[in-house]
Amino acid sequence: MTKIQRCLSVVLAMGALSAAPIASAHSGPSVPEAMGLEEIAQAFGWDFDAAEVVAEKVSDSLYVLFGVGGNIAVSVGDDGVLIVDDQFPEMMDRVNAAIGSLGGGAVDFAINTHWHFDHADGNQSFGPEGTWIVAQANSREKMLTDQVINLVNVAYAQKAYPKDALPVMTYDDSMQFHMNGEQLDLMHFGAAHTTGDTAAIFRGSNAVHLGDVFNNSGYPFIDAGNGGTLDGVIHFCEQTLAQINQETVVIPGHGPLSDYQGLSDYIDMLKDIRGQMMALIEDGASLDDVLKSGITKPYDAKNGDPGLLLNRGYFSLTHKVVDR
Repeated sequence: MTKIQRCLSVVLAMGALSAAPIASAHSGPSVPEAMGLEEIAQAFGWDFDAAEVVAEKVSDSLYVLFGVGGNIAVSVGDDGVLIVDDQFPEMMDRVNAAIGSLGGGAVDFAINTHWHFDHADGNQSFGPEGTWIVAQANSREKMLTDQVINLVNVAYAQKAYPKDALPVMTYDDSMQFHMNGEQLDLMHFGAAHTTGDTAAIFRGSNAVHLGDVFNNSGYPFIDAGNGGTLDGVIHFCEQTLAQINQETVVIPGHGPLSDYQGLSDYIDMLKDIRGQMMALIEDGASLDDVLKSGITKPYDAKNGDPGLLLNRGYFSLTHKVVDR
């Protein structure tokens, strides 16, 4: 019996698992051998050399850049340049060129919606150039040490960030910026995609960047091995929905821009899948049973293979421990 199994057995015996129904708590599946950036880029089909950066306008002062990795929100105006997420150092020449084409110069502030490499590795370019980096406190904590991100079929070894790539400002629940003629609210609603997610709400432009809490290019990935939860994703999205209105532009971590209805439909989908999965778990279903159940069939044509969501969702609903 592993150390995690022994600890979990004690907790179960004490009857302490009360936060959510857990019918089958056990040690997690083995984590694949972690890859470096070159290998993971090949696995995902990323081509840093050939990739272009394309801008889409949200308002007179707010744009979204699409490239390799997470979508980047760019606020440009008299006060300077603020971005939300920053992709990879390999993309910085094209990201900076795109910001320049929008009338911006050097980036004054870079906000990380979370700590994952495809949204925050650009810190390693912007930080040394004098950009002030901002993140939720749990994300900075993750950046201080080496991490492994379990993507089920592959895993990524994210190394600790150097000092000049770390957030220099953090917050716990909320933080405000007043820049380029509008208020920007940074809000954290608990563990979701990760334990350190941020919703960045641009009040004047009526837009919100949700990072990977909202994925519009397929089913979401939940970093359950590092404390993310399916319940948390649903809760985080519901709390964000309560902060916006039917005219709000919703910027996902990946995929095209969406709106209030798109986020609402996403919540309904996840609640439906979660409810059916929990019913199966309460009947003693294994992960393999859930994978074969077809509970995502109505959504597969739009979102593709549900395996990653079901695997990580099942893990988050049946475990109170992380992968390692």
